[in-house]
Amino acid sequence: MANNAGMSETVKVGLVGAGQWANMVHAPIFANHPETELVGVWARRLEAAQHLARRSGTAAFASYEELLDQCEAVAFCVPPNVQAEMALAAAKAGKVLLLEKPIALELDAAKRLVAAVEDAGVRTVVLLSLRYAQPVKDFLKAAQGIGRPLGGRVAWVSGALKEGSPFATPWRLERGPLPDLGPHAIDLVDAALGPVVDVRASGDRLGWVSLTLTHQSGATSTVDLCATAGAGGVSTIEVYGETGAASLDASKAADATSMMNVPAAVVAAVRGEATDAPDIHRGLHLQKILARAEAQLL
Repeated sequence: MANNAGMSETVKVGLVGAGQWANMVHAPIFANHPETELVGVWARRLEAAQHLARRSGTAAFASYEELLDQCEAVAFCVPPNVQAEMALAAAKAGKVLLLEKPIALELDAAKRLVAAVEDAGVRTVVLLSLRYAQPVKDFLKAAQGIGRPLGGRVAWVSGALKEGSPFATPWRLERGPLPDLGPHAIDLVDAALGPVVDVRASGDRLGWVSLTLTHQSGATSTVDLCATAGAGGVSTIEVYGETGAASLDASKAADATSMMNVPAAVVAAVRGEATDAPDIHRGLHLQKILARAEAQLL
């Protein structure tokens, strides 16, 4: 349980990271949500933290420890290998954690973070951004009505890692589409057809990756991932059962409105209220699938 001593009416959130995604998403949603106060930003480069802090009407902190002292929840917007290490200190300090996906780059680091969270008894929220969008909630509800699951197919194809893209960051370029796009795609098909219990992977880890997933329900699904395609973009999922089917165009699901549901989930976590937001254990489940798949790729 997070340490809520002296908790104010609004939940105090500290932001770790000042890159483009922090500027586009994390800082605005916490600065503008009526139940959260963005108390400050820490980043490896103080100048970047100061720039984002000025834009967001908050403070820049020179040290991570000072930021932790001032907040009840910490939102991480840093590379997953950095997140997995820095979040350990936040968990030990009793803070609620908002974690980006994947929760780590390596499975061992993800397991260490989960153990630290469990030891500290803190709550967590994972920013699988599509889970906060109403069309996705509607899709998952429709998937409950397809009868006994038979199978599904997912296509997540874009040019997000091509030169000039804001998403072409070093860790993504080094590891390819699987740890970046995979959590979204696997999460949705896993939620729709039942837990994934096995994965077979093929393709080029930096190019086109194809997964065949076996679900506990007996269903089989396929997931195709690519972030270096030259034209267009597709993020679709279809699932089929004995009595029906459900589909989703995920490329149009999440927007600025749905992202405002993320601070609400963090507020609920701090206050000990129920939330259907994915947490670190969901993140670890996905990490295990990603690790098995990545080990099979060239």
